[in-house]
Amino acid sequence: MNHRGVEFTIAKTAIPGIWQWQFRIGDRIKTGKTETRIDLLAIRRVQLRIDRELKAIGRKTARTVSPSAS
Repeated sequence: MNHRGVEFTIAKTAIPGIWQWQFRIGDRIKTGKTETRIDLLAIRRVQLRIDRELKAIGRKTARTVSPSAS
């Protein structure tokens, strides 16, 4: 699947209601699990996690770039 240009995977585990997810931004791979019986909710949770990671990267980039002098 794809969210904001980030490919991610999500799969059911052997335990009912537990989903395992993974995505990659740049050279960093993030993995985790979420608990829900609803597949669309599991997907949405991964999308929100991707949004948080992209926002954090944006903040880091903004801090490293110094403001231009006028």
